[in-house]
Amino acid sequence: MKKKYLQIINKIQKIRSKNNVNWMNLLKLAFDVAPERAAKIMKKINYDDKKISELLNKLNKVK
Repeated sequence: MKKKYLQIINKIQKIRSKNNVNWMNLLKLAFDVAPERAAKIMKKINYDDKKISELLNKLNKVK
């Protein structure tokens, strides 16, 4: 059972690593084409990411 979990997690990791490269390419393009607009969007993304992190921290504290 544990081996099956690790296989799935490894597949997720492989996909995420490719997706992270795509994400960074998109970010570079956005700042190249429209830096002010890209910065505003990134600010919103960062704000929501912080909210998600706070919720994850709450989950970690639930027992």
